[in-house]
Amino acid sequence: MYLIAITGGTGCGKSTIVKKIIKGFYNDTISYLSQDSYYKDNSNLSFKQRDQLNYDNPDALDFDLFYSHLKDLKNGKSIDRPNYSFEDHLRKDDTTLIKAQKILIIEGILILSDKRISDIVNLSIYIEVKKEIREERRILRDIKQRARKKKDIIKLFKEVLHPMHEKYVSCVKTECDFILDNNNPDSNCDKFIIDLIKKNI
Repeated sequence: MYLIAITGGTGCGKSTIVKKIIKGFYNDTISYLSQDSYYKDNSNLSFKQRDQLNYDNPDALDFDLFYSHLKDLKNGKSIDRPNYSFEDHLRKDDTTLIKAQKILIIEGILILSDKRISDIVNLSIYIEVKKEIREERRILRDIKQRARKKKDIIKLFKEVLHPMHEKYVSCVKTECDFILDNNNPDSNCDKFIIDLIKKNI
């Protein structure tokens, strides 16, 4: 299995790029895991307590489970991926079956924060986008997909998302194999990555 990690700050376009990459391959050759599925199970906490947690800190993620699943997939085994509800800040009761494929893409702002994971990745890519553009994209996404208010999103970006980006996200770019500029939506990052994958598998 060829394992690709795609990371970068919130709003840099990771998910959109991954969707385009997947379309460039047959379904039976590529699989995908998002960091969003691996937030810790905090069902022991009240909703108010869960809502106040910092989800942009590596401590928010269940890296033990994520790493275990990556090892299983690398060894040709299927996994039951957790499903996560952002509305409730909880893992759902159901899971999704992910089969081992020739190519696996993992995506998320913090996926390379755990050395065990960065050590087993075959190719790591950092998506670079200016702070102002990432903030604008995050506002549009959270209003549309998570029904949040603009003022709350701006406050979150200023007080949590950007400080965490500076502390935990941007620092990994120097360890990545490639840094790609995605300030322009037509930057063709997906085509560059597809070509890289095809050269290496």
